[in-house]
Amino acid sequence: MVFKKMMSAFGVGGPSVDTVLTNPNTRPGLTLEGQVNLLGGDASANIEQVVLSLVTRVEIEGHDTEYAGIMEFHRMVVSGPLQLSPKQQLAIPFQLPVPWETPITDVYGQRLRGMTMGLRTELAVARAVDKSDLDQVAVHPLPVHERILDAFHQLGFRFKNADLERGRIHGVQQTLPFYQEIEFFAAPQYAQTITEVELTFVTSQRGVDVVLECDKRGGFLSAGHDVFGRYHVPHTDADRPDWVQIVDGWLRETTSRYGSLRASYGHGGHGHGHGRGSGIGGMVAAGALGVAGGMLAGELIEDAFEGDLGEDFGFDE
Repeated sequence: MVFKKMMSAFGVGGPSVDTVLTNPNTRPGLTLEGQVNLLGGDASANIEQVVLSLVTRVEIEGHDTEYAGIMEFHRMVVSGPLQLSPKQQLAIPFQLPVPWETPITDVYGQRLRGMTMGLRTELAVARAVDKSDLDQVAVHPLPVHERILDAFHQLGFRFKNADLERGRIHGVQQTLPFYQEIEFFAAPQYAQTITEVELTFVTSQRGVDVVLECDKRGGFLSAGHDVFGRYHVPHTDADRPDWVQIVDGWLRETTSRYGSLRASYGHGGHGHGHGRGSGIGGMVAAGALGVAGGMLAGELIEDAFEGDLGEDFGFDE
């Protein structure tokens, strides 16, 4: 009997949890729907709460170091305390709002290289090992995102990589503790001016702040540097027919400026530049990383996942 209690304390013969999404595909500002399925173990169990959270991989830059960690950025309690009888089956339906700033993981049905997103289910069990479940989520662009990304493609830019950088962008109203960078190799007609472009969307219910960081080529007697531009687009502009011309205008205006606002997480201080353009890596406010609301303030939860972070995000099949 003592052995059985000890095994139960280590999660053997305890309750299990399995979350089933109605549809793993969503967009910023929409919802994820599904149900959390609980199955009782060999004995009655007191469940303290059931929590859903969105988690993703974030690049974190410190003093002369950079590493990737798994960060929870949105959570919701779907059930308070309850008692689960032996072998009892219980389904808890849910609708989880997806934050407007949630980064894009998939474009035209293809996963962006470097991006991953999961829905984590936590089952807090009194006096026992907590249980968890992790399901893959695909976040697709909103119409205005699609128009801008398509314009980059039509202009000849080639996608390179996408990642999330921990930090805040100066001058942009931002709620999440990170921002997404979608990186492109420069199109041929811009190749004499820039080598790469990093595109960031900071989305809200009203529209999208579009931030460009262009790696400007150096000249014979001058070093290369980054130039930055920031533009706001309401969602209602998605149906405009001239997105290629708009994006081309942004790029030409941005590359006509000079600005270097380099300040990254953990280094403190702010750079300064000229003109209206404000950059991404350069606009990161190093000291402004506090997270409000239900998010964990920069907490890394790597132990929620199976396998090595670089190889396996730990999703269920």
